[in-house]
Amino acid sequence: MAAAAVQLTTAIQFLKGVGPARSDALAKAGVETVEDLLYYFPRRHLDRTTITQCKNLKKDAVVTIVGKVETCGEQRIRRGNLFNATVSDETGFITLTWFNGVSYVKKSIKVGDRLAVHGKVDMYRGFQITHPEYDKLDSDFDPLSTGSVIPLYPLNQTLKGVGLVHRSLRQLIRNVQNLLSGIPDFYPAEFCQEYQLIDRQQALEAIHFAEDETQLKQAIHRLKFDEHFFLQLLVAQRKDTLDKIGAEPLDKTGPFAKLIYDQLDFELTIAQKRVLKEIRDDIKKPVMTNRLLQGDVGCGKTIIAILASAIAIGNKVQ
Repeated sequence: MAAAAVQLTTAIQFLKGVGPARSDALAKAGVETVEDLLYYFPRRHLDRTTITQCKNLKKDAVVTIVGKVETCGEQRIRRGNLFNATVSDETGFITLTWFNGVSYVKKSIKVGDRLAVHGKVDMYRGFQITHPEYDKLDSDFDPLSTGSVIPLYPLNQTLKGVGLVHRSLRQLIRNVQNLLSGIPDFYPAEFCQEYQLIDRQQALEAIHFAEDETQLKQAIHRLKFDEHFFLQLLVAQRKDTLDKIGAEPLDKTGPFAKLIYDQLDFELTIAQKRVLKEIRDDIKKPVMTNRLLQGDVGCGKTIIAILASAIAIGNKVQ
């Protein structure tokens, strides 16, 4: 395919290295276009700040360890079989144990494999992690000594079944980025500068191929900003639509709110009275009211909600 033909909207099936089987597997993961592929973010990144060395392990700590499988094998126990693997780094070792899915793990993990392991550390004849999350890494990936950042993608059995693992996904994404002539940004340059954002193209490259931790943090910050910005924009658009639709003002207090209020065996706090007045002022307006009543446990939110509901019932609405 010519480079000029690759756009964000290009269907993934037309990319080099993606045949019908891979296209179907990616579609099941929600990836159907080039843009979908670029937004198929790693579920975790490995770098020197997120990896714990074996010498620093502590019981009950949740850690990520990168090491080599020294020994592994299936063991018979009274209630079935388990699978153990010993993983070491330059500072020590830890035992990984699986009681479930033994046949799958046995086929997946071999002596000499380099793994990224994530889980809670326990102590049983030494440090141990039971049923850890794990990812196979390339033998030359060593973020501790090189400072590199390794993306780990969400991989299911369907993707693995068509040969889409971390390395092949990275290669596919890299090929796409090389073929794209540019990725338009949502914001003008002045906006990005004001809010200290890298541009969209830089963010979508760094989230997959960050050169260091700083670049990765900048990418995550930009992409999170996008998510929150468009969520707030959607909320604002909905509010504008509701304001245009309008609503019947609830300008009467009605008998029910006063009846409940008079039977209370306590006095509302100043804050409760203020919030109730704000709600009453809102529902008197000819627009729909949308409010979030927020406060600590036991601060009196329920009685305010009851009184506001009673006012609505007094105006013959729900």
